[in-house]
Amino acid sequence: MNTPNDLKYTKSHEWLKLESEDIALVGITDYAQDSLGDVVYVELPEVGDTVTEEEEYGAVESVKAASDLVAPLSGTIIEVNTALDDEPELLNSDPYKHWVIKVRLETPHKVDLLLNATEYDRFCETE
Repeated sequence: MNTPNDLKYTKSHEWLKLESEDIALVGITDYAQDSLGDVVYVELPEVGDTVTEEEEYGAVESVKAASDLVAPLSGTIIEVNTALDDEPELLNSDPYKHWVIKVRLETPHKVDLLLNATEYDRFCETE
């Protein structure tokens, strides 16, 4: 399992990467895409939508299952990865390169409360 050290993680298998003080990219982890199998559809939110910490903002569907996308932190969506509309399988090829949403965080100081790579790997071992 690939778990980059420069990202933060959630127990719902999303990652977050700060691009600036209050702007973050969010996507699904390698563990999530591997568990789902071949991704065939991504339900994306709209730019301008707000997301709430630990609440669903979209979904990923695969040949095996569907899974909600859950916001790591609250904020406003400023960009969505529209490439996933035509090529949802990009999440399987490299889930860390192919983010899902870009968010302006309401509470950027809470990033430090998310799991680091070691903590996330430990959590996945118990799943």
